[in-house]
Amino acid sequence: MQYFTEQALSQREALEKVRAKYGESAQVLSHRTVRLGGFMGLFAREGVEVTGYLRPEPRPQSRPPADLEEEKRKILALAGAPAAGQAAAAAAAMAQAKADQALQTVLAELRGLKERIDEMPRAAAEPEDHATIRRMDALLALNDFSEPFRREAVARLRRDFTLEALEDEDEVQSSVLEWIGDSLQLWRESSEPARPRVLALVGPTGVGKTTTIAKLAAIYSVGISGERPRSVRMITIDNYRIGARQQIETYGGIMGVPVSCVETAEDLRKTIAFHSDADLILVDTVGKSPRDAVKLAEMQRILAACGPAAELHLALSATTKASDMAQAMRQFEPFDYKAVVITKLDETDRIGNVVSALAERRKPISYITNGQRVPQDIERARAERILMSLEGFRVDRARIEERYGGASPQPEDRRVRAERS
Repeated sequence: MQYFTEQALSQREALEKVRAKYGESAQVLSHRTVRLGGFMGLFAREGVEVTGYLRPEPRPQSRPPADLEEEKRKILALAGAPAAGQAAAAAAAMAQAKADQALQTVLAELRGLKERIDEMPRAAAEPEDHATIRRMDALLALNDFSEPFRREAVARLRRDFTLEALEDEDEVQSSVLEWIGDSLQLWRESSEPARPRVLALVGPTGVGKTTTIAKLAAIYSVGISGERPRSVRMITIDNYRIGARQQIETYGGIMGVPVSCVETAEDLRKTIAFHSDADLILVDTVGKSPRDAVKLAEMQRILAACGPAAELHLALSATTKASDMAQAMRQFEPFDYKAVVITKLDETDRIGNVVSALAERRKPISYITNGQRVPQDIERARAERILMSLEGFRVDRARIEERYGGASPQPEDRRVRAERS
């Protein structure tokens, strides 16, 4: 049996090297950490050494060996043959019998060797992942990250971490958190927005669009969360849902923000023109199912009256599973929404679905809402806020805030545990 030993800087690289050199017949038995290169013991780098064996190629089946008694009968039958060929024929028959017997012996030895190999503990062609990698994948699954997101994270762990580095699980966790944070894109409004700035909120039914519009009106009109006070108007085209108009008019009356109700694209265009002296116009829309293409197209036609400079934000609930969230983002793509508002963050402990969908669609997140209170339960999206909401991760808060801006926590942040066990 032929054995092999190969060395490389990482386990993945070593396995690729084995596959390239020996093909599918290579069977890995073990791997260990070694020091590679260097001079006189200096400058050596950590690597991986794998050992294994080459599985014997199957040989073509030979014809079954002749029965020895049958061969004897053939030899005795030669007694009646002509004298000239009798000796040669007998010698040939005896030689064939011996050859077949030898082949039978070889085949028996090969079968025994195969049985012994099969009884050996088989090393999988792909060795089992390090325990730290398995735990990181389990944490991502616990937080409802999508399968593609998890596969990419695991592949990166295999590629970027040596076996020795994987022993430091806290450092591995911190790196995974940074990868998650780096996958987030944060939306920021233009430093010189058009006047009036028009922001419309679209999304599926039941995600809290009207309440979110009221919260935005409050923080911009009153000047909450560091915003300077601005003149704000609200427009609603949700005249179908029972109580929707009364709800937004109640919010407007409390905050002193004028509210207009429209039904057609022409009404919307005229109302926006009428409020052209305002700093910000917020447009609330009726919720639509992502599967109702006809009504989505109708809503898109109405919102076109907001003008090319309008900002459309898609509202999605954090309680939506990753596949449904991804589908909603695809179905609302024709609206050319600029960012995503995540609502109902207080109703779930697992937000991997949100991060996965945003990363896969490459969409920025603008605001987060985490309760029903107006206007307290809304904030601008921050990477550190999302990372500290993850379940099960031991979060180094100082490191995260240093990397992602270190903004002062809002009151609601204090309810989030900086470290989860």
